Amino acid sequence: MAVGNINELPENILLELFTHVPARQLLLRCRLVCSLWRDLIDLVTLWKRKCLREGFITEDWDHPVADWKVFYFLRSLHRNLLHNPCAEEGFEFWSLDVNGGDEWKVEDLSKDQRKEFPNDQVKKYFVTSYYTCLKSQVVDLKAEGYWEELMDTTRPDIQVKDWFAARPDCGSKYQLCVQLLSSAHAPLGTFQPDPAMIQQKSDAKWREVNFTQRFPRRFCRDPEKTFQQLQGW
Repeated sequence: MAVGNINELPENILLELFTHVPARQLLLRCRLVCSLWRDLIDLVTLWKRKCLREGFITEDWDHPVADWKVFYFLRSLHRNLLHNPCAEEGFEFWSLDVNGGDEWKVEDLSKDQRKEFPNDQVKKYFVTSYYTCLKSQVVDLKAEGYWEELMDTTRPDIQVKDWFAARPDCGSKYQLCVQLLSSAHAPLGTFQPDPAMIQQKSDAKWREVNFTQRFPRRFCRDPEKTFQQLQGW
């Protein structure tokens, strides 16, 4: 049986085939095959189709997009980079840097606490003691899919969110620090909002800290990047 040349297929068919190929394989392998494939893979049409297929956009999408390829990758990477953020696996992936008083613990959210918390999927939480408690986690951005060109050129935003609450009978101080580190773990950028001071006999309500930062330009000079989140009371 004769075997035809895949490049003899109509370009629209080739584009449809490419929508089913993993994006990184398109760029790292398929794009190098020939000039026809390179030109097709660089088309805006392909990346719009992939965005539609993955559910990143809808048929009636009308928001302007500067670069559909970058948009696709940013949406595909849009997830929580912290591992075990809600204590479902105990302290797995976390480093307990300061463990004062009765030390860090993991507890189940009570019914009342779960009723007040904005995410009903969260069942557990990290609990500090009456003295200083700090924990941290390091995230390897390259291992999470953020390759160098994306970090160097696009410099995507980093959004940081956390929730905290104090006991009604105790005053407390909450602090969050996010650092961008070099491969040698030297800080290249630090994002640290002001500490939250909660007085004794507070309402014990859940409070959110939420801020967004962009990769600093000097961060892009190091071949390996990591992200560290520090939390504590």
